[in-house]
Amino acid sequence: MKRSLKPMLVGQALPPARISPIWQPPERKRRFGRTAPFLAVAELALIGATCLFAQSVEVRHDDELCVTYQARIAGPYLVVQATLGSGWHTFAMDNKVRADRKLEGKPAISIDKATEITGAQTEGPWYQTPPKDFSRPQLRWFSWGFDHDALFVAKVKGGPSAVTLKGQACTEKICKNVDVSIPVARGTGVIDLKGLVEVGK
Repeated sequence: MKRSLKPMLVGQALPPARISPIWQPPERKRRFGRTAPFLAVAELALIGATCLFAQSVEVRHDDELCVTYQARIAGPYLVVQATLGSGWHTFAMDNKVRADRKLEGKPAISIDKATEITGAQTEGPWYQTPPKDFSRPQLRWFSWGFDHDALFVAKVKGGPSAVTLKGQACTEKICKNVDVSIPVARGTGVIDLKGLVEVGK
């Protein structure tokens, strides 16, 4: 049985983001993980838009869910959403840039792998959810990222059918490299970038 979202009126406030269950064929598989049986609502204002993503891509360590990715086109923007598994976190697109500023030329013990998204012709900067500071200055280790849902948004020319995302997902004990292809759904609407920050600023 399919479910549909109630159309939103222009100017009408959106309810808090929720995960909406929807049936998908159980035999469908994707490289690097299984197809998750849900579509998600973006955690930003999508005015007059259908707020559904394409099928999601899971990254797992053994049987444990690390992170789930989804992507869609909303008007002129590409929107990629990361949803973290319990106890996992991933890293900002400008993680190295932020760390280099703090290190001021000093060597780092280690720098976590930043999120990198390719496969789309961008027009302007990327924006992301404000990252959380994971840094431990006393160890000369600086890192920023996300331990809950995160959005990565950029204005694009045309619209890719898929994008490639590389990065890293970690717990306090282990890390897993991420290298996935994410299908991109088509949509319409206007994105309010308030609440996001420009990458590299």
